[in-house]
Amino acid sequence: MLRVGLTGGIASGKSSVGKMFVKLGVHLVQSDAIAHALMQPGLPVYEEVVRCFGREILDADGSINRSRLAEAAFGTSSGGASPRVKEVNGIVHPAVIEHENQWMDGIGRSSPRAIAMVEAALILEAGAAGRFERLIVVTCDPEQRVARFARRVGISEEAARAEVERRMAAQLPDEEKIKAANFVIDNSGTLEETRLQVDRVFGELRLCA
Repeated sequence: MLRVGLTGGIASGKSSVGKMFVKLGVHLVQSDAIAHALMQPGLPVYEEVVRCFGREILDADGSINRSRLAEAAFGTSSGGASPRVKEVNGIVHPAVIEHENQWMDGIGRSSPRAIAMVEAALILEAGAAGRFERLIVVTCDPEQRVARFARRVGISEEAARAEVERRMAAQLPDEEKIKAANFVIDNSGTLEETRLQVDRVFGELRLCA
């Protein structure tokens, strides 16, 4: 089995690229979905996040409001990852990584020739790249990143630019991610252009699986 990491900055199009790989037969799990599941009420990650950030981040039903948690974590810092971002990552990342590793082990037992792909924004930032035999980085034009985030969240491009810049401050720049990558997919063009790149990378991954 081949273990593959799929990463990239905010609104680069990781999820769209991941779906293309799934259509080709790749097994994929999203770290964001795992984190969401681990932050359900009553679970250890939930309890620790609430202990550190207070009940102000909760909705009326007791669930974590992820927008409020992001506001509490990112604050107004624009000079790199704030201490609070590192704090929440220190709680969530180890549990997510353990779950991902268990998932990949399960895929390997059931399908020894499979490609198991983990989609995660902070693979490199979390120091977790060593778990993967191949790393794919998705990039896009900075202005496209802003426009895509604005559409996704339903806010103005001005507000989206400020939020993207705030979150990117907690991530490595694309130039650094590219240096660590085995493959780079430029998602700045059309969907068909991206799909052609995915097809090429998939062909190379199959040779290694």
